[in-house]
Amino acid sequence: MQKLDVSLAERSYPIYIDRGLLGQDLIRGHVRGNQVMVVTNETIAPLYLDAVTRGLGDLQCDTLILPDGEQHKTLATLERIFDALMAHRHSRTTTLVALGGGVIGDMVGFAAACYQRGVDFIQVPTTLLAQVDSSVGGKTAVNHPRGKNMIGAFHQPRAVVIDTAVLDTLPEREFAAGMAEVIKYGLIRDPEFFQWLLDNQAALAARDTAPVAEAILRSCRNKAEVVAADETEQGNRALLNLGHTFGHAMETFTGYRDWLHGEAVSAGMVMAARMSLELGWLKQADLDRVSDSLAAWKLPVTAPEGMARADFSELMALDKKVQNGRLRLVLLNQIGDALVTGEYDPNALTRTLEAFCER
Repeated sequence: MQKLDVSLAERSYPIYIDRGLLGQDLIRGHVRGNQVMVVTNETIAPLYLDAVTRGLGDLQCDTLILPDGEQHKTLATLERIFDALMAHRHSRTTTLVALGGGVIGDMVGFAAACYQRGVDFIQVPTTLLAQVDSSVGGKTAVNHPRGKNMIGAFHQPRAVVIDTAVLDTLPEREFAAGMAEVIKYGLIRDPEFFQWLLDNQAALAARDTAPVAEAILRSCRNKAEVVAADETEQGNRALLNLGHTFGHAMETFTGYRDWLHGEAVSAGMVMAARMSLELGWLKQADLDRVSDSLAAWKLPVTAPEGMARADFSELMALDKKVQNGRLRLVLLNQIGDALVTGEYDPNALTRTLEAFCER
């Protein structure tokens, strides 16, 4: 078993990575009280809920099964978690367990941040994207019809338990969407990892155990280092949002239904790379490498059909990275070297949007 630590003083926590962890009592060891609420969705429950609840022993263990899909990441769904906690009389020493992908993890984490002003929660991510990104770092939120993740809080988990065996049942499209976030780490700060991903693309696509575990480990290590240095995104943690400003606009435009998060991030990273080229920072050959690395996973590298420049402009204006009326973007000096800046030629953004959008 691989173990990493996210170093945040009294909020530090471990990340465990191995096959078969759900069949062990690892989660039980991080529960401080005698009550647990396992929250999952209707897709994951038949597959893994029993294994998790068995590992919790004689604790009061209640469960809640929510509908699956980004369109359900709302305040209305969040209220169902609070209703269940109240109905089963969970106290402030309860622990929530998020068993699912990024949607479940974000909602359960936000519920834990709010319930009785903050209770423990444990992340048990069941998608590649959640394993390498959303389960680590303490960002929790729900969506608003006008913007993704606009209502939320920073609330760190007690532990992250990554059972790589759950990827055996993950649909190919969702695995590929997770690879977008894996590739992101290479683009923003780890060029050797980016090259390793290119060299091992076939083995990763075949879901060979060793390279998949290595990709998860290296992704989590990159994220843990960034989060430890900037927990609440006051500086370089924003680098983790490469492609996300463009991507969130695309998700909102499509109503959180048509594209997976990783698919939108994929197209968004190509747009960020194209804008970096427009600014004279990135070379054409590197833009091609970015686009080709994502296209190899059959991920989108263009904007959704029907999305116009005006749609991007309106939706990006609501992004959380807007400061004092200025949109800050994550861009690339080169592969492995990203920056966050609001100081750029706005014409470069206009040219980028025109290149990717329908007139």
